[in-house]
Amino acid sequence: MSNHKRTIKSVIVGIWVRFWTIFAQFTFPATFTALIHRLRGVKVGKGSKISRSVMIDDSCPYLVEIGKKVWITAGVQILCHQRDLSTHRKGKAVMDNKLILKKVIIKDGAHIGIGAIIMPGVTIGEGAVVGAGAVVTKDVPPYSIATGVPAKVIRYFE
Repeated sequence: MSNHKRTIKSVIVGIWVRFWTIFAQFTFPATFTALIHRLRGVKVGKGSKISRSVMIDDSCPYLVEIGKKVWITAGVQILCHQRDLSTHRKGKAVMDNKLILKKVIIKDGAHIGIGAIIMPGVTIGEGAVVGAGAVVTKDVPPYSIATGVPAKVIRYFE
């Protein structure tokens, strides 16, 4: 019986999260969109703005922490899950590999440029800038600019 209750609860939570995920795509201004993501379980600090076309992990939004006064611009994707390909072999389906869940942390005052992709397990440092279209696979230090695929630090701020 308890497994049945957990299953029902997880289904209800899944419906709740996905409803707000879809709704967030049509909201504005960016401060209101941030509120919608809070309802999904994303931790969003005061004064942060999230553009409406931002995709924050659909299955684990509670693993995303966004600090204060962060700006996440249009088309950004933030992922908290991926397949572990360390044991992947020829003839095996990728979906048969273990799913890995990792937090994403975006510290106070950071800016995420248009179309950037933030991969699981990444921390974006305080005051850091992620350039448009960057694919962030490793931590970005505080007060730096990271661009490219994969993203690399190209400058530090004084």
